Amino acid sequence: MPRSLNTNAYVNLPLILGKMDFVARSRNAPVFRAVALTSSNPFKILVFTMLSARTRDDATIDAVERLFSVAPDPKSILSLSDAQLFSLLHGVGFFRTKASYLREICSYLLLHSFPSTLDKMLLLNGVGRKTANIVLSRVYGTATLGVDVHVQRIANRMGLVQTKKPRETEDILTKKISPGLLSTLNLTLVAFGQTVCKPKNPDCSNCPVFSYCFRRGVKS
Repeated sequence: MPRSLNTNAYVNLPLILGKMDFVARSRNAPVFRAVALTSSNPFKILVFTMLSARTRDDATIDAVERLFSVAPDPKSILSLSDAQLFSLLHGVGFFRTKASYLREICSYLLLHSFPSTLDKMLLLNGVGRKTANIVLSRVYGTATLGVDVHVQRIANRMGLVQTKKPRETEDILTKKISPGLLSTLNLTLVAFGQTVCKPKNPDCSNCPVFSYCFRRGVKS
């Protein structure tokens, strides 16, 4: 039978997220560099998030910095040759496939307004539910949650959920967390996962929310 959820963490979630954010910023979490790079630009946010799937954070940031220094908008990206685009995206997982997706997205955006709903976002090739939810949250501030590897890992470790599938995690958290907190949850947990609550050897001894965490799956 599944163990109970971490009620204490839910009650104190605003405090917990504030502590996570503070420590992650003090440790210069890579995701904050990505936020600065995309600068509230919907197109850049979409491109970064799509390219980041199954790719190391630093590798995605490096590739996007190269790309946007040369081609910062859909029209200029479409003007690049395949060889140029491949070179700029090298280091990103499945960069040739993602280059094709990127061209399709750019072509779409030259003819249509930027998608503002989940259904419309999912019409774009290369954009899955996680990416769509992250983009909608960061662009529009909507109460959607993209469950990536960091969110899935930390939510289970803390005891906020006990799930194996991201969609299960999304469904539980969107029901239990207020919209105001939900819209920033992905960014905070990604930053914390990059700096403290890492996949292997999490820095529990320096964790600011140690007392709120169930530490499921963490070897002492």
